[in-house]
Amino acid sequence: QVQLVQSGGGLVQPGGSLRLSCAASGRTFSGYVMGWFRQGPGKEREFVGSVGWSDARTGYAASAKGRFTISRDTTKNTVYLEMNSLKPEDTAVYYCAAALRGQAYTAWGQGTQVTVSS
Repeated sequence: QVQLVQSGGGLVQPGGSLRLSCAASGRTFSGYVMGWFRQGPGKEREFVGSVGWSDARTGYAASAKGRFTISRDTTKNTVYLEMNSLKPEDTAVYYCAAALRGQAYTAWGQGTQVTVSS
């Protein structure tokens, strides 16, 4: 069974940076896509970006492109979301998730709060 355990997050000032981590366990992840999502206050959960476990190919939502970077370390079974130039509208609970490529995300991390405020 896939388990995803998140760490990082917290309070940061506008323009600041944060890195979220997502430690994955429970199986080998070859062929998987690891995604990051977020849900802001009063908003629907939205896709932030993803990375292919085997090929490291990334994709980003328009809101994340140019500011956020997703990477994975296969030796540590960990996925990262590096966020720069943070804005108040980035405030949300961030979730990592795992899916076999081409299928729905079925495993989710516990979520971590990111608050961007002065």
